[in-house]
Amino acid sequence: MNKKVFVSGCYDMLHSGHVAFFKEAAQYGDVFVGIGSDQTISELKGRETINCEAERLYMINAIRHVKEAFVNSGSGIMDFEKEVRELKPDYFVVNEDGFSPAKETFCKELGIELKVLERIPEIGLPKRSTTDIRTSDNCQLPYRIDLAGTWIDQPYVSKHHPGWAITLSLEPVIEYNERCGMSTSTRNAAKKIWPHYLPIDRPEKLAEILFKYENSPGSELVSGAQDAIGICMPGLVRHYYDAQYWPTQFESIHDEDILNWLEEHIYMVLLWPRKNGLDLLKETYLNLENTKRLANASENAWQAIKEKDLKAFASAFGNSFNAQKTMFPAMVDDEVNAAIDKYKNDALAWKLAGAGGGGYLILVSENPIKDAMRIKIRRKNSVV
Repeated sequence: MNKKVFVSGCYDMLHSGHVAFFKEAAQYGDVFVGIGSDQTISELKGRETINCEAERLYMINAIRHVKEAFVNSGSGIMDFEKEVRELKPDYFVVNEDGFSPAKETFCKELGIELKVLERIPEIGLPKRSTTDIRTSDNCQLPYRIDLAGTWIDQPYVSKHHPGWAITLSLEPVIEYNERCGMSTSTRNAAKKIWPHYLPIDRPEKLAEILFKYENSPGSELVSGAQDAIGICMPGLVRHYYDAQYWPTQFESIHDEDILNWLEEHIYMVLLWPRKNGLDLLKETYLNLENTKRLANASENAWQAIKEKDLKAFASAFGNSFNAQKTMFPAMVDDEVNAAIDKYKNDALAWKLAGAGGGGYLILVSENPIKDAMRIKIRRKNSVV
């Protein structure tokens, strides 16, 4: 009997990259494809599907490399648990941006071998991804990650001690999940003003427009300015806060050597979306000492980046995250710590993207990290 191979995904806009993936997975046995339901995709991606689940099933079942396709009955990034337990596959095959520690733990529990494949196109065909197709004539708005000083952009933090937040603007090389610390809510607000591209204007001005649009007068909860700045201002940017919502100073780095160096040493791993109802402010320890630790870590990270001192950068990166956790303990729990533990032997430092509770794990490493995603920093001359 052939071995069973399980793969899972959205497959919303079927393309040659998907077919090549199914073909490679079929080398291990009969391929069973679990697709995300329309509702699951809406929850994870924050958008409606291009092709409904019935259409996606019809097309995938027509591919000769696929034994059978079905709609996963669960929700979230682990929507396939019931189907996998019933199917009992020998292999679970993913690509690099589909890998997560939760999937790895799940496979170990059931004795399934997890295979992580590279995105290799069929010979003679271009490399394809759903994000490439969606952004070729659709939304090319950037995402952002915060490197250090997170939370200092809130006046209730910076009133204790001023400091810098550091952000990186990222090209949309993948469609990052909602509620995962990638400023997707601010990006969704930006789509309402600029559906496809950022207009040609001063980046700082665009960031201020976006910040004011998202935080209309009377907003009960004000989103930090770092999200709008990280989306609108290319390259590496730091912004200084002193008990105000909008920063008083900006500094940017666009040096190619430094940006290339960051791309070589920063990796990301998908965890899970931040849980509904998670209250990160239910327990806080905001005071001069803790805020000063956060500010000092950010300052040290900036100087280390300018000098391309990896050891110093990793130390400051980790210190910034530790300061965050001290101030907002609900950012992490046992599940998050267990995911971090998996990378402590491979990475020099780590932190969660955004406010925490889940999302993406950002890693600093001297060497490439197996199964982790690379980042692509948005350059100053980018079209978006």
